[in-house]
Amino acid sequence: QQESIRFEAETRLFRVYEPLIIPGILQTAEYAAAILARMIEFHGLPDDIEAGVRARLERQQILYHGDRRFHIIIGQSALTLGVVDTDVLAGQLDRLLALSSLARVHLMILPTRAKHRFLPVHGFWVLDAKEVLVETISAEIKLTQTSEVAVYTKAFERAASSAVNGKSARTLITRAFDELSIVTV
Repeated sequence: QQESIRFEAETRLFRVYEPLIIPGILQTAEYAAAILARMIEFHGLPDDIEAGVRARLERQQILYHGDRRFHIIIGQSALTLGVVDTDVLAGQLDRLLALSSLARVHLMILPTRAKHRFLPVHGFWVLDAKEVLVETISAEIKLTQTSEVAVYTKAFERAASSAVNGKSARTLITRAFDELSIVTV
């Protein structure tokens, strides 16, 4: 958080893209606490949620002071993704509506079915639990350090535990196809 304060003080135009979660600078205290709790649990970090939320909310004051401009793109998925409880998300969506009326905030939502001109994801491949390939907008990064590979392996396992397969997966694919057919009719 402290490092962020330094570069934010020097920045006048912020261009933010977040495909799956609400950017920290726009988060409610409840949303921030839920996201930080997930990160703390995932990485096994000390529980400093209260301090983290307090720092995040203090950083948000930059939205209201000075001559800074914020161009923020949020993926439509971030508006519904199950990373927080429904009541927390409802409060967060209400905050987004309020912040979108600020003159210095240019809030954009990237619709899920919009034609994407780049791949709006941070994907990764774990290869034999020996290396990880991460494709960014500008480069492919190869990670081979055991601890880094372990983090990506853990992330994959977490994602897999929430995923469906077999008949359930086919049902979701069929539903998506049917919805696509309805949209194009």
